[in-house]
Amino acid sequence: MAQPRTQAHIALFAVNLIYGANYTVAKSLMPAVIGPSGFILVRVVGASLLFWSLRMLRPERVSWSDVPRLLLCAVLGVALNQLMFFQGLMRTSALHASLIMVVAPILVLVFSAALIGERVTGTKVAGILMGATGASLLLWLSARGGEVGSTLLGDLCILMNAASYALYLVLVKPLMRKYTPVTIMAWTFLFGTVLVLPFGAGEAAHVDWRMLGSAQWMAIAFVVLFVTFIAYLLNTWALRRVEASVVGTYIYLQPVMAIAFGWLYLRLGWMPGAGSVAVPDPGIAHALSAACIFLGVHLVNRADRQGAT
Repeated sequence: MAQPRTQAHIALFAVNLIYGANYTVAKSLMPAVIGPSGFILVRVVGASLLFWSLRMLRPERVSWSDVPRLLLCAVLGVALNQLMFFQGLMRTSALHASLIMVVAPILVLVFSAALIGERVTGTKVAGILMGATGASLLLWLSARGGEVGSTLLGDLCILMNAASYALYLVLVKPLMRKYTPVTIMAWTFLFGTVLVLPFGAGEAAHVDWRMLGSAQWMAIAFVVLFVTFIAYLLNTWALRRVEASVVGTYIYLQPVMAIAFGWLYLRLGWMPGAGSVAVPDPGIAHALSAACIFLGVHLVNRADRQGAT
């Protein structure tokens, strides 16, 4: 019983490691290479093809009564979530975007308690507050350093992204009891493709795909394969084994990962365009904030294990 839950925590760590890298990778492509809505269309269509190809290996019938919930998950978890994230990321800094996402675990805790009756414990609340403290310290460090490239509109888009993602994590949870993650993601991304198509078709059509370099194709492939297909699949798989609030708490790792990957991209020149991202040199205060975040995740994980016994 403990082994699947441990695997779920490993999967969630991997997901947020991937998401942490995504802030800089996606930022390096927008808007110079492709507009945010066009990029989302490419991302959703690519992932949808992968999910349906995988689903063909194990077809599973979906009840008509679950179609409205799947459609709502597509709106919140694919269309609104990704449109707001990429629109916001184009208008704010990668680090600022990752820091605003720290409201998501708190929203997940509220939504899961109100909508699906998930138990709220003192240890879980303490872990979320500890993670919020660490992430807030990173935000304060960013503000004190006079970080450039952030706008109110961009920040509001990221906030809407966080709220839609939090609600998606809660609403998709009941579907986990009936269907496999592949089935849920295949239908969610199919509906998501229809929803995103009107917004992204024009921007995608304006891209001269033949002129893209190998590094840009690698960045696009990373976002489609890892950030979308693998991350969504792992996240959904983990939701079958742990509570929604646990999945949400791992978001606290993203600011740490965003700083780490942004610093590597900037210093090592891994990605063209990464130099436009403001990344601080890690210091003692950054290490302290990271420790708070990891401790917060540990506390929520411990509460999750205690609740399973």
